Amino acid sequence: MVKKASVEGVLDGMVIIDLTQMLAGPYCTMMLADHGADVIKIEPPEGDMSRRLGPYADDKDGQNHSGYFHSINRNKRSVVLDLKSAEGVLIFKRLIEKADAVVENFREGVMERLGLSYETLREINPRLVYAAIRGFGDSRTGKGPYNEWPAFDIVAQAMGGFMSMTGASDLPTKAGPGVGDIVPGLMCAFGVVSAVRRAEHTGEGQFLDVSMYDAMVAFCERMVYRYSFAGEVSVGEGNEHPLVSPFSIYQAADGWIAIACPLDSQWQKLLEIVKLDVLSTDERFSTNELRVCNADELRVELSKWTSRQTKAELVEKLGGIVPSGAVNNVEDILNDPQTQAREMVEEIDLGEHGRRLLAGVPIKFFSTPGGVRTAGPNLGGHTEEVLKEFGLN
Repeated sequence: MVKKASVEGVLDGMVIIDLTQMLAGPYCTMMLADHGADVIKIEPPEGDMSRRLGPYADDKDGQNHSGYFHSINRNKRSVVLDLKSAEGVLIFKRLIEKADAVVENFREGVMERLGLSYETLREINPRLVYAAIRGFGDSRTGKGPYNEWPAFDIVAQAMGGFMSMTGASDLPTKAGPGVGDIVPGLMCAFGVVSAVRRAEHTGEGQFLDVSMYDAMVAFCERMVYRYSFAGEVSVGEGNEHPLVSPFSIYQAADGWIAIACPLDSQWQKLLEIVKLDVLSTDERFSTNELRVCNADELRVELSKWTSRQTKAELVEKLGGIVPSGAVNNVEDILNDPQTQAREMVEEIDLGEHGRRLLAGVPIKFFSTPGGVRTAGPNLGGHTEEVLKEFGLN
């Protein structure tokens, strides 16, 4: 019986073999590790590519201590294996014998060439859940013309419709965060937990995959129903909403504030606070449909009120009454008592390299809370420890 990680979390006892690199796959397995799964990160001798992407803490021990790497590989253990060698493949198969799931994000065919396909691993462990994140999916679940193409975040954002709906109508715009990676990572984490639960009941594992392209199409679901129900092709609309107004950001004296009134009752509460006759009496703003059609004019009038006040003053007047919030940068977030109370920024200890901050865990379990317990592992730092636990030397 393999020794489980001594962490109390909702996934305590689940063993994940993690072959992922860069962002999409490691984000998936990070979520599992944050909630107690024993995520064993298998790295090639040169390490995950993200170890070499900055920014870095002091590089005093050759590890670079990349912020990129630590952010999405916290709470994991690192084992170095050369899967191009017969010995590395043999050891990997021994790890699979006692694992609940394996997650990889290679291009289609890579694991087959290594002799580690799902079909091979299933023979070793019938209850194994095998999860793959690929740019365009795996032929097992749907063969398409792009299955073997590589992809990165911006490709998924572009092809999946996100960029066509974002920014100005004449300039497709990507999101700042890597949503083309993170969204499929989130979906894959859900898939792994779901499939492991079924395997616990039936004794049978299965293959699952998440395509980055598929994930972005699902993420942009509004574009599909708008086209089907109304014949409208979604385009970039800046910070406006195509169906609701006000639902945008408005200039403050020292920045910007978001105001959203999808309900007439919320619009009426906003009018009571703003006290601008033109908004109350002008027929152009009397219904949500008319406000959507006249969003530019509404912006001008509402901004006359918001621009005379600071973000703090606006939050004081609107907070808790009208859905609203200041447009924060990272310094604002770090100083916000709400994020502090919710532990949404946590520290990791890098020893002589000091302490650094990472984004916290958003899924809050009351009885078995997750958390950021350890920094990302040193390359191969747990190889001996893990192999002993699995009965290997």
